[in-house]
Amino acid sequence: MPLMRDNGPVNHADQDAPAVPEEGQTKDSKGSRLHPRVTSFRSRRGALTAAQQESWDRQWPRIGADVSDNRLDAPSWFGRDAPLILEIGSGTGTATAAMAKAEPHVNLMAVEVYRPGLAQLLQQIERDEIPNIRVLRGDAMDVLENMIEPESLTGVRVFFPDPWPKARHHKRRLLQSPTFALIASRLQAGGVLHVATDHAEYAEAIAEAGNAEPLLTSLDWESPMTHERPVTKFEDKAHQVGSAITELIWGKIRS
Repeated sequence: MPLMRDNGPVNHADQDAPAVPEEGQTKDSKGSRLHPRVTSFRSRRGALTAAQQESWDRQWPRIGADVSDNRLDAPSWFGRDAPLILEIGSGTGTATAAMAKAEPHVNLMAVEVYRPGLAQLLQQIERDEIPNIRVLRGDAMDVLENMIEPESLTGVRVFFPDPWPKARHHKRRLLQSPTFALIASRLQAGGVLHVATDHAEYAEAIAEAGNAEPLLTSLDWESPMTHERPVTKFEDKAHQVGSAITELIWGKIRS
């Protein structure tokens, strides 16, 4: 069983998203893919402000990349060899930035498809001079499959993935058995998967799928990364709504 924590009431953090998801495969002129399959995320559109665009133009060439078939050389990209953590679905990056500042000894890669959200994160990275974040735009499954070396990640964080609550949409959920197997293959022995959700039924499904993955087990050793998750402004406001948040933590078996 994973380590499970209930942090009290919170509401689902997916908002202002159109109901129609992206399907099929989209490639840019360099061959990178933003939407390579029936996705677990919702398509969001939004223009950047002038300030966001300026920050994007300055920061993206150095610390940003679109999803592609190219394997990542994390030590070269970060300019150092350090424990590598992947955050799937970083949103506007508030928690991402806070956790990176709290863990300066780790290299943190944030994956997100929502460009305005990435732009807000780039602004905070620039404003606060946070050196240990890199950002990837595209489908996290594609990142895991094609860009991450096996057994190279110290940790993976998945906070508030879209629960797709309607039964006919459950196939779009990110955290299902194949995803757990893929994440486990990318984790180092002793690495950690930390999941948080505020959807009770999805939490049960996540726990069942994660517990069934043979490479994952209850974390009974000292974790290589913090499990303290910053509370965003939206999440703090959502505590008033009354849904409970469940956190699940697994470790990859050590031989």
